[in-house]
This record gives sequence, structure tokens and C-alpha cells, in this order.
Amino acid sequence: MSHNTFGHLFRVTTWGESHGPAIGCVVDGAPPLLPLTEADIQHYLDRRKPGQSRFTTQRKEPDEVRILSGVFEGQTTGTPIQLMIENVDQRSKDYSEIAEKFRPGHADYTYMAKYGIRDYRGGGRSSARETASRVAAGAIARKILGDSVTVRGALVRIGQHEINADNWDWNQVDLNPFWSPDADAAALWEDYLDGLRKAGSSAGAVIEVRASGVPAGLGAPVYGKLDADLAAAMMSINAVKGVEIGTGFAAAALTGEENADEMRSGDGDTPDFTSNNAGGVLGGISSGQEIVLRFAVKPTSSILTPRQTVTRGGEETEIVTKGRHDPCVGIRAVPVGEAMMACVLADHLLRHRAQNA
Repeated sequence: MSHNTFGHLFRVTTWGESHGPAIGCVVDGAPPLLPLTEADIQHYLDRRKPGQSRFTTQRKEPDEVRILSGVFEGQTTGTPIQLMIENVDQRSKDYSEIAEKFRPGHADYTYMAKYGIRDYRGGGRSSARETASRVAAGAIARKILGDSVTVRGALVRIGQHEINADNWDWNQVDLNPFWSPDADAAALWEDYLDGLRKAGSSAGAVIEVRASGVPAGLGAPVYGKLDADLAAAMMSINAVKGVEIGTGFAAAALTGEENADEMRSGDGDTPDFTSNNAGGVLGGISSGQEIVLRFAVKPTSSILTPRQTVTRGGEETEIVTKGRHDPCVGIRAVPVGEAMMACVLADHLLRHRAQNA
């Protein structure tokens, strides 16, 4: 299996399967002398790990990270950093009944079609378990970005229920199990997901990720566009089916006058923008405004409702996916989206410095 690496100067390779002994990543390109400890990484892994509320999978993984290389006396050495997270709560027997069946909405059939073999225990590499490695890598990316750049995300929609943007409060995000910036929406989602969970069903979600303090000039025209790399990074997350930057698809309903982010004189060489429909990226290059993107996560495909499918031999049958699954996988996608944003920005920052020293 190829294509397990992303990035150019800041390169991340993830490895491992959902029900294997461990998962992890190798981060190459981190500059030397960055302060880095396992505790720095663990903080972000703790935000993503499963089993923290009844609205996520009840698989109990401590997600304790170990740094195996690339750090000496609390500082990066400039060599590859290998991180490992052991899997301790696998229940492979939960998947024995689907070994010969393809789960609708999953990668079972396409993996078999491509490789002629698939790891049916939790989906193997196609499992959302893989995203823990990305979150670990994102912690290193944040070190490169420094304290002047802030990356944070929030859940803005579950199913048909959206937040009220007028209620947006970043302080609320860590006070509820949904990463919601709207306390009223969080209360509504609680009842909504309780009903879906008890029915054995699931719901999709939309996550918004923002990065403030990003300097102007990151990205490159045509084939190295910052927004293109951000979109690709988000689309690489399991279950993501759509990405938009700034106003996104809503821009198609605007006039040129409404959509243009007008500029006025600002401090120094940086103009003041009267709006941010572009989401902080113009011509593939950061404008110095806040970078804003949203991505849509489909409903969890593992549900208790019987679904029609076929076996490896082509026989028609039904399937019920047992095991421990998220009624809304989008909840735990918030820290994953943050990590991917950080990784892309760190990569572009290093590329910018290399060309414009």
C-alpha cells in the first residue's frame, strides 16, 4: 500500500491498523532545537481519544504516545521523529461475522477490489483509529508554527441541526462533549443523538476550523495553492465528503460586489479587509486574514439497522455491524481537522522560508 505520506518539507507518514498491536507516525522535516516532550503531544491526543462520552465509541484506548526517535534532552534533533501509540482495547471478535460480507458505506469492497485482501477487524487502515497518528503529528506542527498562530475547530452542525452563529463562543467549545461554540445547540444535539444512539443509527456533521495569526504569503500559485492543500488534507480524513474555504459554495449565490473582500489602509504594509469571503486565501496564497474552512463528515456507516449487501462470492445477503461505534463520527473529527490544518500550515511555512529567506 503506497501513499501513506503527506507534506513536502514537513512530511508525515502514518502506519498501523485499527486492531494491530500499535499505530503511529514518522514526522520528517521538523527543525532542530524545538522543545518537545510526550506531554506536549499527549495533550492533543487526549482531546481525540474515544470513550469520553456516551456520544462516541466506547472503545477504551488511553492513546498514550511514546517518542521513539528524533528527540534528545527535550529538544528535536532535526532527524525523523517516530511516534507510537499502542492499541490496548481491540475486540476483533466483534467483526468475525462480517469477514465474508462487505459493509455498505465502508471501504471493504474497494480495498478488496484494489488489493485482493482486507483487514476486516475494524477496517484496518480505513478505520478512524488511524487519525490518532495525525493528531500526534499535528502537535509537532504547532511547535513549528509557534505561539503566534492559533488553530482551533468547532462542530457547527449535526444532521439537520446547525448552531446559531450569533451565539458563537470559543469558551463553550471545551465545556460540552460536542466541541460546540453554541451552548444551546449542544443541548439540542444531546437529545438528538441520544435518540439516534438508542435506535442504532447515526448522523453526519460539519466541522469548522480556523487559523488566526497566519502571515501573508504562505502558499504558491497554480499547483502549490494553500487552499488546495488544505482541501486535500481534510478530504484525506476518513468519512469526509466535502470541503469549503471561506464562504465556499454560498459564494455562488453572491454578486461580485457582495463577494469581493474590499481593502482599506491598515497598519504598516498590511491592509484591512472589510470582509473575509475568501477565507484568508487569495490566489492560493494566505492574505494574513483568518483562514476559515469547513468540512462535512458523512453519517457513521456502522449501524445496527440491517442493510442489504453481498458476500465476497457475490451472494446477496443482509448485514448488521456490531461493535462499538460513534453515533456521530464528526464529533471526534474536530481535533483531527485542527491537526491537519496545523500540518499543512507548518509545511507551507517551511516552504515559504526556503524560497523567501
